[in-house]
Amino acid sequence: MTTPLARANQRVKDAAKLSRRSERSERRLFLADGPNAVEGALEVPDRVVEVFATLEATERYAGLAERAPRWTLAEPRAVEALSDSVSPAGLVAVCRFLDVPVTDALMADPVGGSPRLVTICADVRDPGNAGTVIRTSDAMGADAVILAGSSVDPYNPKTVRASAGSLFHLPVAVAPDAEAAVTAAREAGLTVLAADGDGEVDLAAADDLFSGPVAWLFGNEARGLAPELAAAADHRVRIQLHGRAESLNLATAAAVCLYATARAQRASRG
Repeated sequence: MTTPLARANQRVKDAAKLSRRSERSERRLFLADGPNAVEGALEVPDRVVEVFATLEATERYAGLAERAPRWTLAEPRAVEALSDSVSPAGLVAVCRFLDVPVTDALMADPVGGSPRLVTICADVRDPGNAGTVIRTSDAMGADAVILAGSSVDPYNPKTVRASAGSLFHLPVAVAPDAEAAVTAAREAGLTVLAADGDGEVDLAAADDLFSGPVAWLFGNEARGLAPELAAAADHRVRIQLHGRAESLNLATAAAVCLYATARAQRASRG
């Protein structure tokens, strides 16, 4: 039997360095932790470089092992060194960057023939929130996600893990300039809706805005959208709150808005 790699092995140590953004950017590689992420990565041609797995994970996920270009047996402590999960599943893949241009994300083929639906996150810096928004966008049938402005790196390990494989299921692009991303969305024929607690349109009465292609714009977790960025949208839409909480968590607000839009778009198709 092959001897499992130890934590001190140079290949393991080199992979562990990918937890740092500078290392990811230089080598254009990132880590995908857990079975959902590994399976999603294996669905994209030529993205997976190597999968590190414990003996237990190799037996449990034999189907994934058969599909991986390189499946490397490693000691539990070695695989744990590559994971930031409190309950590691025992397998982590080293993947190549996906490199989705913003123009491609905006022109993605509509899911199921429905009107296009795109999510734009402006200055969303929490990796768990960003990953959850990616996962929610995927679940609601969105065609793409754009992380704009100072948003977190999509290849941050926590972002990848929170996306639960959705990072590989739909295009996720990076746009350094949030205003330019909004302009590009409008030029691509999408109506840009800004999620804004002070918006002039109530989400519950906004179905008429959802019949065509839509790009939802969400802002920073603490500060929301910058006034000039919100003003650049076609409409500012608020979620009516009925309890004492003054606002919703970003990922929750995104789920509510995307669900309402997807429901209305599908209803408009008859």
